[in-house]
Amino acid sequence: MQAQTIIKESGVLFGTSGARGLVDVFSANVCAAFTIAFIDAIENDFSFDTVAIAIDNRPSSYAMAQACASALKLHGLDVKYYGVIPTPALAFKAMQDCMPSIMVTGSHIPFDRNGLKFYRPDGEISKQDEVAIFNSPVKVQPLPANLIELNIDKSAKEAYCQRYACLFTPDTLRGKKIGVYEHSSAGRDIYKQLFIELGAEVISLERSDHFIPIDTEAVSEQDKLKAIDWVNEYGFDAIFSTDGDGDRPLLSDEKGQWLNGDLLGLLCSKLLSVDSLAIPVSCNTAIEKSGLFMQVNRTKIGSPYVIAEFNELLVNSSRVAGFEANGGYLLASDISFNGQVISSLPTRDALLPALIVLAQPKSISHMLDELPQSFVASNRIKEFPTSKSKALLTKLSNDVSLLTALYNLEPHQKVDVTDGLRVTLNNNDIVHLRPSGNAPELRCYAESSSLQNAQQIVIKALDFARNIAV
Repeated sequence: MQAQTIIKESGVLFGTSGARGLVDVFSANVCAAFTIAFIDAIENDFSFDTVAIAIDNRPSSYAMAQACASALKLHGLDVKYYGVIPTPALAFKAMQDCMPSIMVTGSHIPFDRNGLKFYRPDGEISKQDEVAIFNSPVKVQPLPANLIELNIDKSAKEAYCQRYACLFTPDTLRGKKIGVYEHSSAGRDIYKQLFIELGAEVISLERSDHFIPIDTEAVSEQDKLKAIDWVNEYGFDAIFSTDGDGDRPLLSDEKGQWLNGDLLGLLCSKLLSVDSLAIPVSCNTAIEKSGLFMQVNRTKIGSPYVIAEFNELLVNSSRVAGFEANGGYLLASDISFNGQVISSLPTRDALLPALIVLAQPKSISHMLDELPQSFVASNRIKEFPTSKSKALLTKLSNDVSLLTALYNLEPHQKVDVTDGLRVTLNNNDIVHLRPSGNAPELRCYAESSSLQNAQQIVIKALDFARNIAV
């Protein structure tokens, strides 16, 4: 059967970054179809005989990796399996070795879902590559009854650790006490080891044998309270965590307040002396207000859109990066730092922004106070069908006053439909609604002059969305 037929019948779609769907529909045959379609989409542009694979800690991920590997073997390709490691660790090693790679991960979405992320030898696939995969006519061979067992190669984990260890001296974090909220993160063993090597006192927090979907853009109230309690109990200078596949950071300050990912990205970019940035439209406007950058290009939400802007920025800038509201940091160019060169890694990474900020002598809260004071909040409605989200946004786009009337702030100044509906109100507050690209959820982002105001905007907008008839 053709790959495109299997893929379309499965109902699995590409989201903001990668193919995502319910575990039940990611059968071995569907995984094989996506894998061979991926190879078909890139093999005329690259020369390779091996494909790298890694997974997150979801209970379904290993079997999916087996199906992908078995399909590759039938296609005449070798497989390197790196086990459970962060997505950026897989991407970094595979790009170094000029190999394509596949990450089996659903990132932050619930454990009953999963996904596949694809990397060409030169980095993440583009939206055009996604179309080619979805429509690939290549034939998929039937998989054997017994899928191949995978032996772990540790070289990707080691290369990723070395990438960051070499930037700092062994006493860089000396005197700092860091908590690592391990849960089920794919990089939980890497982070503790690396922080200790750099001199920090490290305490592990809440390691879990069950998969926990941590969303760095919508931190739960429970996790907010945990961070405050942990700081009060242990006296941490910071707490570090990530989402499930380790490409989105979650960093707290010494008060137990989780940083918004875009402010972490702004701090990192400031400290790296980045010239130009590509960021999604949902990011904090403090980035432009800071006056630190020659150029800031805003995109649709999703790392492929951020990456697509890099070529334009690299024409006039030598230090180019990007980040998302979730905190994932993308390095488009090689950048010198501490007398070393950080090689480009144009895919979301959790470690780089956290390490750059943690290595500073100032407290995190002090560094935040030095930025323009504009506050962002976000949350989501789970199990909100995408079709309903789209109908809601169509209705609101036709009559924005339905939304702005919530705040008694008509008329609005500006409407931006780059990705969803982003409305700037007449007092410069911002409310932004969009359907998630990864799960049936409606997301809301808000920006205001205080965190409390931003949070209230989110609460009002999501309550409104629940109740409005569409």
